[in-house]
Amino acid sequence: MRGKDLYEKITGIDDDIISDTVNAGKSRKPIYLRWVAAAACFAIIISVVSFLNRNKVITGPNLPMLSINTGFSEGMGYEGYMAHDITDLTNANPWNEDMKLTHLPVIKNKLTFKETQKAENPDYDLMERLLIETAQSLGMDTANIPITNDVPDEETKKVIIAKFGGEVPEGYFDIGRLFIEDENYKVEVNTNYTVKVDFKMPVKLPSEYNFTHYATYGETYKVAEYLKAEYAEFIGMKNPVINISGGDFNIYAEQSYSISFHEKSSDNIRSILNYHFNTVDFYCNDDGALFLARKYYTDLSDVVGEYPIIDTKEALTLLENGNYITTVPQEFEGTEHVKKVELVYRTSTTEKLFMPYYRFYVEFPDMKHENGLNDYGAYYVPAVEGRYIENMPVWDGSFN
Repeated sequence: MRGKDLYEKITGIDDDIISDTVNAGKSRKPIYLRWVAAAACFAIIISVVSFLNRNKVITGPNLPMLSINTGFSEGMGYEGYMAHDITDLTNANPWNEDMKLTHLPVIKNKLTFKETQKAENPDYDLMERLLIETAQSLGMDTANIPITNDVPDEETKKVIIAKFGGEVPEGYFDIGRLFIEDENYKVEVNTNYTVKVDFKMPVKLPSEYNFTHYATYGETYKVAEYLKAEYAEFIGMKNPVINISGGDFNIYAEQSYSISFHEKSSDNIRSILNYHFNTVDFYCNDDGALFLARKYYTDLSDVVGEYPIIDTKEALTLLENGNYITTVPQEFEGTEHVKKVELVYRTSTTEKLFMPYYRFYVEFPDMKHENGLNDYGAYYVPAVEGRYIENMPVWDGSFN
């Protein structure tokens, strides 16, 4: 099985099969069952039974109440952007208001973590499959390369235990990562099911490509087209969409972009989920060479239900009322400062529920820089109708 085959098993279904499944009556049920049997080991995205087959998903008045995670734990600082204009900030988010979406899935995050920051009950068989399939897609001779893990040897364990004063936290020595390595690549998979590929000999692209930290949008897109063709088997998607995201500036007024790919679908909701949860990302080093790639997989099989969502106008009203969460150290000062909005899922592994939000980009006119750059901050408003939220956030003067 090669990389593309794995992706089809993970994200699962051709669009024409989706159409058959969604519209099928009982007479078509065997088709669905055959697909489940083939893909049961790779139910990473949304399975037919949990999402695409609407009569299997909880809807209507029986939907469970939802609890908003009002805390952020992604690091220091706040989510802010510097740009000359909001149009500098770009991405390939497939959502747009013309979709007229009325319902979106809320999905339980099946990963929980111990105090050691390692996932509880990881699927080691799945980790191994992802490891091997990724290695094979890169041309590695997996039949003759051993798989290793990050569990230290007994002598190292003794040293670590001694440093802890004689006792380590429960699960400290559990497997956290699997590895496979040859002279060209080191591939690892962690218990979040994220695949990391280190290029031991960083790959310098042909001279016509500028793969550097501060390449322009056009240059970065050109690089992405090259990577899309050169690493098609590794990307493993039938219809990969190039996502050039970023466009903001750092404190030295240097603008940068990132390269990512996600699978395009004729189903809008599936495209949105692919964009947020299942991507392949490429990274350059300081010398302008490809040195790292990551593949992100998220198990979206545990769908809580399909929830009715509000539109951007209703979300803007909630924003005015203080019903938002943010890391920005400044109170929202008015709708006239809103410069952009997009529908997103918050994807941190600390989220217990993957829920849709409207992310508002708000300009701070009193923070304009001498070099002409403006500051923008991100404010999140739940997109799910408020009657299903048991702890609707209310800004209280503190920052998440």
